[in-house]
Amino acid sequence: MHPSPRLPASKGQAVECTEPAGVPPLIDVSARRLQDPVARRELGDRLGNAARTSGFFRIKGHGIALQTIEAAYGAARRFFARPDAEKRRWYIGHSPNHRGYVPFTEKGDYPDEVHRSYEAFDLGHDGSRNDPGYVPGRLLCGPNVWPDDAEFRKAVSAYHDQVAALGQDLCQLLELHLRVPAGAITSRMRNPMSQLRLLHYVRAAGTRDAKSVNMGAHTDYECLTLLHTRNEGLQVLTESGAWIDVPVDPRVLVVNIGDMLEAWTNGLFRSTPHRVLNLRPERFSMPYFVSADYDTEIAPLPGLVDAGCASRYPPFRAGDHLERMLRRDFPYLRAQARSGVNEGPVTNPFEDRIRAAAAAEARPD
Repeated sequence: MHPSPRLPASKGQAVECTEPAGVPPLIDVSARRLQDPVARRELGDRLGNAARTSGFFRIKGHGIALQTIEAAYGAARRFFARPDAEKRRWYIGHSPNHRGYVPFTEKGDYPDEVHRSYEAFDLGHDGSRNDPGYVPGRLLCGPNVWPDDAEFRKAVSAYHDQVAALGQDLCQLLELHLRVPAGAITSRMRNPMSQLRLLHYVRAAGTRDAKSVNMGAHTDYECLTLLHTRNEGLQVLTESGAWIDVPVDPRVLVVNIGDMLEAWTNGLFRSTPHRVLNLRPERFSMPYFVSADYDTEIAPLPGLVDAGCASRYPPFRAGDHLERMLRRDFPYLRAQARSGVNEGPVTNPFEDRIRAAAAAEARPD
């Protein structure tokens, strides 16, 4: 575990409701719309304090109407109800920039024995081939793939645009907490690799243990994740190595820190492992991953590195990290890479704490 660098003492240490130990705090972000710099700084500190401890928090007052959220879920449900052969018309492997339908057969190359059973539809900023960030062969940059359903595009685009704007706002508030110049993070998100996933988990017919794991323990690779879910199942790994259930509330979004922001903050913020259990036969969720631009160098921000707090992370390019991890997650990308350099098994150094927790669980009392 990387120690955290020192920052000036901040306000807003208290959370807004009493929660069981380890449960990600619930924070009202309504003040993000205010022009009052004091109120915004205090809100940024509440978010930052949560990012420094659990790496997870929940937000209410985010401003996205439940009707908008439900419309996106409805579009996802209609699409996933189509026959498999029909959905595969928009197979992600046919896209040059990793957009479209992810079938149940696209399973990651992980060392664990988790039986993953989910399908997805992946999309992002609906750019064009004339956008500055578009380069042929780069993943997550360029136009989306859309099914032949105008209502799907309308509903999903409406949710995407609002959650993307919210993600930018949260990053601006975290800049305030970090006491770094405005735009230190968000100016590197002009043409981001940010991604919205429509996820449909299905418990396999032969699975008898209702608490088995469907999505195995992992960190998220980007800066932030904003998740809406209507069903239980998400668990967070605490610093003590315990798995904690995240409460579900349709009015609330769950937010967690990803790998890029942990490195950018020199370990001040924590990219926290999490997993999804098989608590019900079917589960839907919509994570939005806030990322940096492809060519952004992710290295500890200058304000967080001084004589008493050295840089703890080697620099890496955002696009390289994300593409490397996607090759682990998608067989079609691994197959494409076999014609190039074989880099061996893909591991994520930010997931070392998962292996440490698993080793601790396996030790006899």
